[in-house]
Amino acid sequence: MAWYNVLLVDDEKEVCQIIIRKLDWESMGFHIVGYAANGVEALEMAEELQPDVVMTDIKMPYMDGLTLSRKLKEAYQKIKIIIFSGFDEFEYAKEAIKIEAMEYILKPINEKELREVFERIKIELDRELDERRNIDKLRQYYLESLPVLQENFYISLLEGRLSQEQIEENLQNYQIQWAESSYIVTVVHISKRNLPAEMDSFLAAISVKRLAEEQLQKEWDSRIFVYLGDVILITSITDERNAGARYTDTMDKFCKLTKRACGITVTAGVGYICDNMKELSVSYESARHAASYRVMYGSERAINIAEIDPYEEKEESWGESGSIQRIIREIKMGDREKLEQAVSEEVRHLADSSSSIMRYRVFVMTFITEVFRFGSNKINIEDVFEKQQDIYGQAMQMESPEELKNWLLEIAGRMQDMVLSERDDTMKSFVEKAVEYVQEHYGEQNLSVETICRNLGVSTAYFSTLFKKETGKTFINYLTDCRMEKAVELLLEQDEKTYIVAQKVGYADPNYFSYVFKRKFGVSPSKYKVSKREQT
Repeated sequence: MAWYNVLLVDDEKEVCQIIIRKLDWESMGFHIVGYAANGVEALEMAEELQPDVVMTDIKMPYMDGLTLSRKLKEAYQKIKIIIFSGFDEFEYAKEAIKIEAMEYILKPINEKELREVFERIKIELDRELDERRNIDKLRQYYLESLPVLQENFYISLLEGRLSQEQIEENLQNYQIQWAESSYIVTVVHISKRNLPAEMDSFLAAISVKRLAEEQLQKEWDSRIFVYLGDVILITSITDERNAGARYTDTMDKFCKLTKRACGITVTAGVGYICDNMKELSVSYESARHAASYRVMYGSERAINIAEIDPYEEKEESWGESGSIQRIIREIKMGDREKLEQAVSEEVRHLADSSSSIMRYRVFVMTFITEVFRFGSNKINIEDVFEKQQDIYGQAMQMESPEELKNWLLEIAGRMQDMVLSERDDTMKSFVEKAVEYVQEHYGEQNLSVETICRNLGVSTAYFSTLFKKETGKTFINYLTDCRMEKAVELLLEQDEKTYIVAQKVGYADPNYFSYVFKRKFGVSPSKYKVSKREQT
C-alpha cells in the first residue's frame, strides 16, 4: 500500500493533536509528517517535507490558510489541500474553490466526516499514482514517442555524439531494425529562392520528405527526416558492386521528380560510404560538402562527393570529425574514466586503420586547434601545455600509439582539472555573492530567494540547489539564521526594544519576529535578553 504524507497547519497546537488522535492514519495509508503554527512556517516545512496533503485552518497569524493554499498550489501543482474553519461563510468556500482545494470542512471536525474526506483523497492519490505507474500507458506513450526518439537518435549520429555502446543501446531501445552493412548519408538541399508562391521553407521540407518516403523507401532501406532545413537520408548500402553509383542515379531521378511533382528545386549531396554508424558524422559532413558543389554543377541533380573529390579525402578528414569534439566534451563533463576511454578509443582508431602520416598530422593539428579554441575564454592555455614552445613539433616526435595516448591524456587531464577547479571556484564565488547580499540586505522586508536570483541573474531552481549544496542550508533557513544572529547583537549590544529589532532585521510584524526568535532560541526576545544579562 502506498503511503502519503500529511502536514497539519493550525495556530492552536491542541487542534492539531486532536486531529492526529481522531484517526488511525497508518491503516488508512497516511503519515503525519508534522504540523505548523502558521502559513509562513508551513511553507518552509513544505519545502523540506514535500507533503502530499496539507490540511490547514483559515484564520492564522502572519499568513492565513487561503494565502498559504495559493502559494502551495503555485509551488506544488499536485498537492491536495483541505481547508477547515470555524466560519461557515460563502466567500470562504468560494475562495477555496478558486484555489482548487479538495475539501472544505467546518469546525468542530467530525471523526466520520474526516475519515470520509481522507478516504476520498486516498482514492484520488492512488489513481494519480497508478496513472504514473501504469505500464500499459507508459508503453503506449513510449510507442507514440518512438518516431521522435528515433529521429533524435539519427541526429545524434550525424553530430557524432554517440559511442558505439550508446549506438547499440539506442538501436535496441528505439526498436530500430537495421541490418549490419555500409551506410551513406544524403543531404537534400532545398532552394529557398524558387519555392512555389503558396509554400514556405518548412512546408517545402515536409513535402520533399513525404515524396522521398513514397518514392525511395521501396527500393532503399532509408531513414528520412528533416534537419536544419534539409531533408536527410541515412541509407543502408549493400556490398553489391556499384551500389553507390546506382544509389546516386536514383537520387538524381528523385531531384528531377521533385521539381516536376512539387515545383521545388532540390540538390542531393551524396556523402562517402562508411562502414559503421559511428562514422555517419563523416558521411554527413561530406554530403553537405557535396551539396555545396551545386554552385559549380547546378541544382536539380545528385552530386556524389566520391565522384568529384578523391575518395581518399574521406580518410584524411577523419581528424575533423566528432572524435576530437567527444574528447573536449568529456573534458567538460569532468568524468576522468570516460575521458580516458574517449582518448584510448580515438588513438586505437587511428592506429588500427593503417593511417597515413598526413592523417596523423591532421589529427594532431585539429586537436591542438580545438584545445586553443575551447580554452581561450576558460583556462590558461600556457598552463595546459606547460609553456611549451613547439607543441606541434613535440606531438610529431611521438614514437608509438601508447606515447601519443599518454600525451593526449596528460593534456586533456590537465584541462579537465582546470575546468573543474574553475567551475568549483565559480560556484563558491556565486554563493559568496549571495551570502554577501544577505549580509547587506537582511533588514529588507521583501528580501527573498526571488530577489537574490534577480540580482544574480539565475533561476530559483538552480540557485536553491547550488546554495544548499554549498552551505548545507536552504536559503530561507540561512536568511532566518542570519536575521536571528543580527537580532541577538541588537538586543544585547545596543539594548534595542523588540519591535525596533524586528524592523531592523526585516520583520514587519513584531509578533511574528518574536515567534521565530522563540522557535530558534526557545525563549522570547525579552527573556533572552534578561537571561544573558543575569549570566554576566
